[in-house]
Amino acid sequence: MQGLKTYIDQFSSIDDRTYEELLNHFSERQLFKNEFFTQEGQIGKEIGFLKEGIVRAYHRDFNGKEFTKQFFVAPCIIGAYSSLLTSEPSVIIQQAITNCSVAIAQYKDIIDLYDKHHSLERLGRKIAEHYYLEKEKKLIEQAVFDAEKRYVIFKERFPDLEALIPQYHIASYLGITPTQLSRIRKK
Repeated sequence: MQGLKTYIDQFSSIDDRTYEELLNHFSERQLFKNEFFTQEGQIGKEIGFLKEGIVRAYHRDFNGKEFTKQFFVAPCIIGAYSSLLTSEPSVIIQQAITNCSVAIAQYKDIIDLYDKHHSLERLGRKIAEHYYLEKEKKLIEQAVFDAEKRYVIFKERFPDLEALIPQYHIASYLGITPTQLSRIRKK
């Protein structure tokens, strides 16, 4: 699984023996369009390496309205991270927007490897830091920029995504209505 090795190397290097041991905990799975990786109310137990495809992370309010938090575009890590850390039910839903290829491991197995291989613990920290910074960047963009600028940033960050996903998902991600998005796109 060369894609995982390439992904790992952008954060931190681990030796071949450690990589092989890590790899032994992953199994391949197809996630079909509209299939869920994590569901609301579920306690997270698995972490996935998204090899191919797109996954949307979202939550619902009390009325069932959906709010898109993030789009995960391969290659990347997916999973109900807050639930994995706290063992509490997830409020975040992760759903395939396209057919996906995912390598999945039990989160507990990966954590158990941290004590044995400190390079994996460092890798986990660096990946967590990366996602924290991504989340902070999006929060700042939501607070500081108007919808038009957020749309421009979205197109820069995800250049090919617009043609692959429904417009209402993009509008939700930007924090606007589909009608507002339509007006911005016409400009």
